[in-house]
Formats: sequence, C-alpha cells, structure tokens
Amino acid sequence: MTSPGHPFATIALIGRYASPGIADPVARLAAFLAARGHRVILDAETAEFTPLPGYPTASTADIGAHATLAIVVGGDGTMLSIARQLAPFDIPLIGVNQGRLGFLTDIALSDMEPALSAMLDGAYVEETRTLLDTKLLRGDGQCERSLALNDVVVNRGALGGMIDCAVTIDERFVYAMRADGLIVATPTGSTAYALSAQGPIVDPGVPAILLVPVAPHALSNRPIAVRDSAVVTITLLRGKDAGLHSDGQAHYALSEGDRVVVGLAAHRVRLLHPKDHDHFAMLRRKLHWAETPDQLRPTRAGAET
Repeated sequence: MTSPGHPFATIALIGRYASPGIADPVARLAAFLAARGHRVILDAETAEFTPLPGYPTASTADIGAHATLAIVVGGDGTMLSIARQLAPFDIPLIGVNQGRLGFLTDIALSDMEPALSAMLDGAYVEETRTLLDTKLLRGDGQCERSLALNDVVVNRGALGGMIDCAVTIDERFVYAMRADGLIVATPTGSTAYALSAQGPIVDPGVPAILLVPVAPHALSNRPIAVRDSAVVTITLLRGKDAGLHSDGQAHYALSEGDRVVVGLAAHRVRLLHPKDHDHFAMLRRKLHWAETPDQLRPTRAGAET
C-alpha cells in the first residue's frame, strides 16, 4: 500500500474530453493505480464522459490543491490545456498518448502500465517548460490575458487579406511586416505551428522565444530567436477580421490599433518522462527522420565501415 508520504500518493487522471476511445484506457489506468495503492482522483470534466464508479471527482482547482501528480491520457491538445491550468500549482504531469504525434504525451497506450510502474517507483526524468503570458491591450483600455505553452499567433481572418503589424522587443522597434500572420513560440512550440511556417526546431532547454512570420510579403522577414526574458509587442496596424490565438485554444478578435504583449509567464510546466527519454530520439521517431544510430556505432578495429 502506498503511504501518505509517498511523493505520488494522490494521482489525478485526466482524459481527452468527449473522446469515444478514452473510457477503456482511463478505466485501465485507474484500476492499475489503485492496485498499487495510490489514491486516484478523476477530473470532473473527464468523469462527465467517462464515469468510473468508486473514484472521487474534482475540479481542476481541487486537483491542483490535493493531487501530487496528474496523468493525462489524450493528445498534445489535451496536455496543452491541462498544463496551463495546473502550472500555478506546480504539479508534475505525465502524458499517455492517445492522439497522433504526441510530442508532449510520450508514453504509448500499449506500454502504459510497465512504463508508469517504473516511473512511479522513481525511474523518471523531469524537465520544465516555459509558458508565455499574453496581454491583449485594446484601444478602449480593456485588457484580456491568456497563457500559452506552444505559441501565440496573430493572423489574418478567413475573409480578410494580409495584415500589417509593427513588432517591438523591449519597447525597441524591430520591424513592420505585411504577412498572413506572426507566431510567437516557446521552444516547446517550435515543433507545432511554427515548424510548418519554416521556423527552427529548438531544444526545450534553450531559454528563447521565437518569432516566426507566416507567409510574409517580403522574403527578408525571417524567423528570429530572442532571449526568453524579452517582451514582444505586436501592434495591428491594418487588417480586417484579424485574430489572436493562444495555443489554438483561446481565441480573440483583433481591431486595428490593438496591441498584443507577450512575455515569459511566472509559472512553468513540469513534465515527467521515462528514465530513458531522449528528446532527439523522440524527434527522429515523430518526424520520421532517418533511423541510423546502429549504422553509426564504431566497428571493431581494422574493420571496414
């Protein structure tokens, strides 16, 4: 039986909302954890679609107050949402992949029990990921705020043409740009939308913020990386039907003259991975890079390669 003093005595389970295939893995996981002696709490929204009798439910705020670990079953979209909500509570997260690529949810469903068993016994590595804190300052003085783990995007709408915007870093003018949009991304988000816009892949441990234009009118507008302590301000100069999007999950309409101020958030996301986690091996696998490690191993002395 797990003792109350165990670092992971109380574990919250969070499943991909309204997913038809989520019931079985969540039920399996709950039974597995209970058999190990952990106290299991089911996220209230998950329980709406996947009720599991015998397990208490809790809101995200209550999970933050009482759980010592959260396990997310779903895709990266689910992890993005939960990570933003639980970051202020400093709760570590483990991701079980029920989605497609799964850059953040890196444990396969088929390997769920043995992988988690080892991790819960202490065989894991921990890393922290930065969040972006975004303030939308409107011309009438109103301010709206959001967090993003992947990226903040200012872009054209479905009906409008290109947008014109001015970019400053730490209140110093950098450039005016005409484009379909601008992505401000964390290193975590460098493998998301920013990657499809020809941005660089950045190791999560690099303290940087990326600015990646989307289809810029001038080819000289290139992706740039700045230190993560910088404050980036994007002012919409021209553009009908433009919008602001945080992690593709929070959306705001923009008007000409609105300012989007993006900086590092006070809280970070804690992720736990299996002991043998290798970021670049994960990239090779997810992005289908050439798998050649065996070919690169040294051969015996004098042998031809």
